[in-house]
Amino acid sequence: MKKITIKDFEDIFRDREPKSLGTYRYYSVLVPLVEKDGELYILYEVRAENMRKQPGEVCFPGGRIENNESAEECAVRETSEELNIKESEIHIIAQMDFLHTYSNFTLYSLLGTIDYEVVSGITVNSDEVKEIFLVPVSFFAENEPETYCFDVLPNIGPDFPYDKINLTNGYNWRKGKSTVPIYRYEDRVIWGLTARITNHLIDLVTRKI
Repeated sequence: MKKITIKDFEDIFRDREPKSLGTYRYYSVLVPLVEKDGELYILYEVRAENMRKQPGEVCFPGGRIENNESAEECAVRETSEELNIKESEIHIIAQMDFLHTYSNFTLYSLLGTIDYEVVSGITVNSDEVKEIFLVPVSFFAENEPETYCFDVLPNIGPDFPYDKINLTNGYNWRKGKSTVPIYRYEDRVIWGLTARITNHLIDLVTRKI
């Protein structure tokens, strides 16, 4: 076997892009701001009832990031496909903070705007979206969500070879926590990651103001 040298490591890492260790999925969503009659709103989707995952739930437009696609490109493409609007009708303000979840995926979010004239004429892609609705930003600024927390616990099987790592009494595996905010607006329920992104955005803008 060839002797490994420092140059081998230098050659490998010279142009290499860092990536996540393990198996992860990457998604991106758009948080669309819509101005109507002088008031600012956030646009939400209701997922189609025939969707395999989270049917009928409230979400932001978005989806899985494809190969060689940026988070922004994904959010714009998915929004265009789901709302049946042109990509040029979506105006990006900035990339927001991202979420790492306990279920091995990372969720990016982009803050953007869509003109109300565009929104008022939308006919959604019914294969993915049941309907859209608007919620005033002022509602979130004036109403804190109900918040629930739960523990994320490792499920270690009885066949784990503790003896091979010199442990006879098991191991104190690290645990995690997850926060689930819930907003209730009229007959709508906005919760989970969608509510976390919303709540974080409102916290940022109200602290700024």
